[in-house]
Amino acid sequence: MQEFFASPAFLPVAGILAGTVLGYAARRQHFCTMAALERYWYAGDGSGVRTWVLAAAFALIATQVLSFAGLADPARSFYLAPSFGLTGAILGGLAFGFGMALVGTCGFGALVRAGGGSLRALVVILVLGLSALAAQRGLLALLRVEAVDKLAIDLSFAGDQSIGAIVSALSGVDLRLAVAVLVAAGLLCWALAGGAGRLSRGAVATAGVVGAVIAFGWVATTLAARASFMPVQVEAGSFVVPVADTILQAIAFTGQGPDYGVGLVLGVVAGAALCAWRRHDIRWEACDDARELGRHLVGGFLMGAGGVFALGCTIGQGITAVSALAVSAPFVIFSIALGARMGLAYLIEGSPLAAFRRFGSEPAE
Repeated sequence: MQEFFASPAFLPVAGILAGTVLGYAARRQHFCTMAALERYWYAGDGSGVRTWVLAAAFALIATQVLSFAGLADPARSFYLAPSFGLTGAILGGLAFGFGMALVGTCGFGALVRAGGGSLRALVVILVLGLSALAAQRGLLALLRVEAVDKLAIDLSFAGDQSIGAIVSALSGVDLRLAVAVLVAAGLLCWALAGGAGRLSRGAVATAGVVGAVIAFGWVATTLAARASFMPVQVEAGSFVVPVADTILQAIAFTGQGPDYGVGLVLGVVAGAALCAWRRHDIRWEACDDARELGRHLVGGFLMGAGGVFALGCTIGQGITAVSALAVSAPFVIFSIALGARMGLAYLIEGSPLAAFRRFGSEPAE
């Protein structure tokens, strides 16, 4: 079994399989964070947001159970590195959220749309990937080092930046399990408030699939990292840097084969395409005019750069980091939501500042 997990083909194949399931489920149920937020703010429909929170809760529960069982090791991932870039979480999250509003979806949603024939989504994916490369290794990386890396908060006193580890270090008592239980219970209670009937069976099933795919990613990459003699990045699901890596793998020989993230990206497109084909929903879509194209170019750039600064996206920080109980998750999630609200206010009401005028008048559920 060790040779199987250490095989160069194991991670990309595992990623493709997981991504296919994820892409199919997301396309079938229209699992989209941006659409969920827009409906919540402007139509008073919280079902999409609750589905997303439920997915995070399922991912957290499965990941923590597997972690305590020794089958997953999120502590080896960059989400739980002892250095916490607070400025990146806030600035990157705001940029990502604003870009998400300009595009109408996130990086994950763009991959799902591309599977259905959206050329607009393809433009977003390409720009997102290239800007992520610039923020990771290019000129934007110089700004990231100064604004994020050099201002990072050192949490090495706790061992890592998981909420459970920080609380345990401050209290002197191992409270990791208690923290995991409390956070999971809180998420489940909010998502299912008023009874499970508030969410359709399809929504609950989709949340379960998303949570299971994230947990599977942790297990697959952990097993590969333990078996391989080469460095393996322990991850579960993100759609910013893996998109950049996929583009890089396609155009240049890097001396290193595709990893789990690249397989996941390809799998999501394949799964979404399969669902669209089965539902007779494949259609070519392009930008209506230069103005729309420009909006997608700017939005893709903001999401790519912002996602690298924040170390994740709506899936990477919104679900994967939550499953690992990373302290960065709530900061990035709030910043993405605020950025998206400002972006929607700009598009719909003509000014990003309109978002702040409307915060006090949320529609009651």
